[in-house]
Amino acid sequence: MQLTPWTLTGLALVAFATYYLGFRSSRRATSTHDFLVARRTVRSSRNAAAISGEYLSAASFLGVAGMVLKQGADATWYPIGFTAGYLALMLFVAAPLRRSGAYTLPDFVEARLGSIGLRRFATAGAVFIGILYMVPQLQAAGLTLAQIVPVPAWAGALLVIVLVAVNVMAGGMRAITVVQAFQYWLKLFAIAVPTFVLCMVFFAGGGPGGVRALGAPAPPVFPSDTKVTVQTDVTVKVTTETFFYAHGHIDDGPAGGMARWSPLVPHKVSAGTTLEFAAGTPVPVVSDAPTTNDAWLHPASSGLSDLLQTYSLIFALFLGTMGLPHVLVRFYTNPDGKAARRTTVHVLLLLGLFYLFPTMLGALSRMYVPQLLLTGNTDAAVLLLPTAVLPGWPGQILAAVTAAGAFAAFLSSCSGLLVSVAGVVSTDLLPGRVRDFRVATLLVAICPMALTLIFRTEDISLSIGMTFALAASTFSPLLLLGIWWRKLSWPGALAGMVIGGGMVLGALAYNIVCEYTGDKTPWYTVQPALISVPSAFLATYVVSRLTRSGRPELVNDIMLRLHAPDPLGLMRDRAVARFGQADDKARTGRGRHRKA
Repeated sequence: MQLTPWTLTGLALVAFATYYLGFRSSRRATSTHDFLVARRTVRSSRNAAAISGEYLSAASFLGVAGMVLKQGADATWYPIGFTAGYLALMLFVAAPLRRSGAYTLPDFVEARLGSIGLRRFATAGAVFIGILYMVPQLQAAGLTLAQIVPVPAWAGALLVIVLVAVNVMAGGMRAITVVQAFQYWLKLFAIAVPTFVLCMVFFAGGGPGGVRALGAPAPPVFPSDTKVTVQTDVTVKVTTETFFYAHGHIDDGPAGGMARWSPLVPHKVSAGTTLEFAAGTPVPVVSDAPTTNDAWLHPASSGLSDLLQTYSLIFALFLGTMGLPHVLVRFYTNPDGKAARRTTVHVLLLLGLFYLFPTMLGALSRMYVPQLLLTGNTDAAVLLLPTAVLPGWPGQILAAVTAAGAFAAFLSSCSGLLVSVAGVVSTDLLPGRVRDFRVATLLVAICPMALTLIFRTEDISLSIGMTFALAASTFSPLLLLGIWWRKLSWPGALAGMVIGGGMVLGALAYNIVCEYTGDKTPWYTVQPALISVPSAFLATYVVSRLTRSGRPELVNDIMLRLHAPDPLGLMRDRAVARFGQADDKARTGRGRHRKA
């Protein structure tokens, strides 16, 4: 993607709007109640837009299209799962969670089970999941900025984390709510408009080189003479004997001219190698992706292991949403349980609308930027597609719009993650004052930035999928059983979190080792939720049945408060003495958030 005045202008406008809206809203944030839950007065429509804004992360804006480009039909489970997770959240969790009166996820754990020790363990889990989720957002920010400006990848990550930290420290949840609601509509515009324009060009004549088809069983081909520079070490495969020019290192040896690849074995390409292909040459693809359009269009085409991995992904996405701290904290900002459920319905509509567009862009990318299948950098498809379809200034304008939307995606997701994790740290590890919230924000911001510099960049959606698996294997059993099963005990909840989370972390560690050794990873370590989630539920149930003494004495009162209709007035906010009572509702507007 070329550096153009359009792109720089778009990024500058997004950064300015983000800072201005956050600064303007932060002037009304004066208490910890403002910083943690925005006074619990956010109306449903604004809260839904804010939730959608923070949830539509780099995995949604860049990763979904990249995964569709690479994996085809199998990748469509990502947008389906991302959206369907809110259906489970609406049916089983949203309203009871708000009625608990908690401020954070660990606060709910203590309110339901009465265990300080379990609350501390939940605090560690929430912080870990939040930071783990934030790392790919920063990696994607580095990727995007590196595609636009000739700067190191870490510069984009640093810019995002600094801008987000300033907003969060200034106004907490009260400031971030307005910013994220604005950024949802900005992201929807930034992906919908290019999709409509590019589809019109495709149906009108196909852009440069004419109309291209995805229905042919053959692999995609280079539409013109193409030079590709590989940025990271990759292993690729070809379907036919392929001739090309190479300068660098391929197949563990130097290359400086004509080269030939055989379809019988995979081939290695070292970082920094330049490959030149003639027009019409079948595109080599990274070794774990379908090589032909026929395989790309059919789901689970590689046998039972692919099918099991798909079901495992569905498990992770469907149940993992309710275990993400930055998602759950949003429901504490609603006035009551009914508003929380209504918010979730709005979120389903907003997410379903958005995910139509990256899926379409992924399909177009396979026709117009197939070289990304060789480099493995498929997450850049959304950024490179506009100029590939529309050369000249029209494509540059569309590319600037998509770059601005991607930048907004990083900002909004990191904002939600940072405010949720900082809230947990400030209330559980620090005294809980406004000053402590700001200190926690600074400390939390440093951790994902450091991890971004240490870990290697993977496909964004794949790394996000592992985070969903961890959330589904730890907090999902605790929330579902805690809300709907009165016999849950704190030792049972702890056992489920340890076993489920341990399985996912073990799989993650094994995958990292395999990346360096080159060993093939089995499906149950790539997507472990199909095993880890049932194991966590089973462990929670069995241990809870064996440890009746770990159940709270007033469990009937607690369950009544979670499930009683809102008009009965049984809902009570926790820790009011510690955090301070919100201003009178006559001043803020009952159930509304007019000025935040």
